[in-house]
Amino acid sequence: MFIKQLYTECISEAAYYIESNGEAVVIDPLRDTDEYIRLAIERKAVIKYIFETHFHADFVSGHLDLSKKTGATIVYGPHTITSFPVHIAKDDEVFSLGTITFKVLHTPGHTMESSCYLLRDENGKDHAIFTGDTLFVGDVGRPDLSSGDMSKEELAGIMYASIQQKILPLADDVLVYPAHGAGSSCGKNLGPNTFSTIGEEKLTNYALQPQTRDAFIAVVTEGLEDAPKYFSINAKINKEGYNSLDDIKVKGLTPLTIAEFKNKMEEDVVVVDTRPSDIFMNGFIPGSIFIGLEGRFAEWAGSLLPFNKPLLLVTEKDKEEETLVRLTRVGFANFEGYLKGGFDAWQKAGEKVDMIISVEADELAMDMPHDTSLQVVDVRKEIEFADGHVKTAINMPLVDMTDVAIIAGFEENQNLYIHCGGGYRSVIACSLLKKQGLHNLRNIAGGWAKIKEEKGIKIEKDASMLN
Repeated sequence: MFIKQLYTECISEAAYYIESNGEAVVIDPLRDTDEYIRLAIERKAVIKYIFETHFHADFVSGHLDLSKKTGATIVYGPHTITSFPVHIAKDDEVFSLGTITFKVLHTPGHTMESSCYLLRDENGKDHAIFTGDTLFVGDVGRPDLSSGDMSKEELAGIMYASIQQKILPLADDVLVYPAHGAGSSCGKNLGPNTFSTIGEEKLTNYALQPQTRDAFIAVVTEGLEDAPKYFSINAKINKEGYNSLDDIKVKGLTPLTIAEFKNKMEEDVVVVDTRPSDIFMNGFIPGSIFIGLEGRFAEWAGSLLPFNKPLLLVTEKDKEEETLVRLTRVGFANFEGYLKGGFDAWQKAGEKVDMIISVEADELAMDMPHDTSLQVVDVRKEIEFADGHVKTAINMPLVDMTDVAIIAGFEENQNLYIHCGGGYRSVIACSLLKKQGLHNLRNIAGGWAKIKEEKGIKIEKDASMLN
């Protein structure tokens, strides 16, 4: 028996390749399926099944492409309705893989079709459970993402029964392999590890402690932030199907000359620049949106970019395909190509460029007492802002900055000093503001991490939001 967790940091997602006696299963595959196929070829195995734990909302699954390329059967749990052929498993149904088996445990609550896959070894002993978004390390899946007409409280009540009946009876030494780790928006309190055991979760997971159904519902539904806007789009794609990634690459990886790129910019398109933030700030195509590959790229792209407009890409050399693939993971499929030669070619051709001025926190401290038009704009989350911020700052969370009405509230004579926690989000924010015609701005290098160390800047907390 061979088990490999394939973890993707930028979206905190875990897929799994499990193999026995020349047969393999892939659980919750990503959109780009080459790694799974490569593994099978290297190990001289055949991918027999693709197990899906539920309709994912935070990424587009590779189930269709992987099935088409390998002939593997796509398996979902009970209550699944799709627009493409799948095997809808019954609760407790058993699938054989070489000398091991998988038992389907229907565990509704995160979604109604959510199911776990219990792996039993060659001796029939429970060895590991692949829990999808039902059970995480330190948490359970949030119950407010259903596209149906059930409330989060109703789904949490159903999840309580799933945990009590299907998860807690398992032996303490059973390994727990979830679909996500820390940073995922599919839960609210995910731990730093990407696997655990049932015994460890019984000891440390707040949702698995002895408690009444009402207490469970209250604790699981408390403090849930709004789900990213693209979650409902991705869930729909996973349910209804999509064009193959290979087909998307044909057009999306078309190199465009400067003239061709400029012509397409005259249309209703979005230019996305994925170079490192420090390089982007020193020069970029006017009107382009920065989302750097070095951060949680796919999540911010899904939250900030429109899905109904074609994308034009500006990347570092040889990063074109990586950029496109990571965008397709969260549902983008409409690409017009990339700028051949990148920004360097654009600049060398003498085309118009824009830039973002960056200042240190000490410069902000010197400017604040003398500039009556200075406005600090904090683009961190509300809870981050509440835990400490510049006294005169306004909070404009980055996720809200695509709302033109919000940005329109700024005055033309204001000098905007933009910051986040460390510097990545604030550069995105600056590019969004510039795209809307606001150019009198500065990015604060190092963000809040540097500002809070500057003695000349008054800071405060909002205790009411922290209770």
